[in-house]
Amino acid sequence: MVYAVEGSIFVAGAAIQWLRDGLEFFQDAAASEALARSVPDSNEVYFVPAFTGLGAPYWRPDVRGMISGLSRDTTRAHIIRAALEAQGYQTLDLMAAIEEDGGHQADVVRVDGGLVANGFMCQFLADMLNRPVEVPKVTEATALGAAILAGLAVGLFARLEATEHYWQRDIIYTPVMTEAERKRLYAGWKTAVQSLLHASGNAAAEPAVSDSRQ
Repeated sequence: MVYAVEGSIFVAGAAIQWLRDGLEFFQDAAASEALARSVPDSNEVYFVPAFTGLGAPYWRPDVRGMISGLSRDTTRAHIIRAALEAQGYQTLDLMAAIEEDGGHQADVVRVDGGLVANGFMCQFLADMLNRPVEVPKVTEATALGAAILAGLAVGLFARLEATEHYWQRDIIYTPVMTEAERKRLYAGWKTAVQSLLHASGNAAAEPAVSDSRQ
């Protein structure tokens, strides 16, 4: 029997779709990378994409999204960058909870899905997690996994280990950010999330870790 630990982020790539379709910041999601790189940082803007609530480790389906730190100097590039950076912060929230629950720290993180085509997001993810991030050649790993399981069910593969070669690394992103900068940025994220929770009627200083799975 094999078990997996899952942590839910309710909104990831959908935040970039919203910037494209809802605010019309760009016509193609791929343009978000160039716009994010056009500014040196997010200018202290934080984007908490809680469009349908916050998942693990906060478990607050009642809260809604927030963009904080706006000033007259804020441009669409800063907001786009903040939306991409939010993926690193949300994943770090999850990894911290998973490692606290399971007592095991992963040496490397493998990512997949449409958002991994964004090199800026992948590099920021590696920086926030402070460990290498690997992108596979087949980025739609969910579809690949379903096909492999179907193959196992009909006897195309004798055992799961026989399918390992179907996962092949394409790109690896290694951390380059200083520890001081990583902690500073993440502290700003935690402040933004806590402000949102306070505004929604939760005065807890830290998120509650739950073993609920969605």
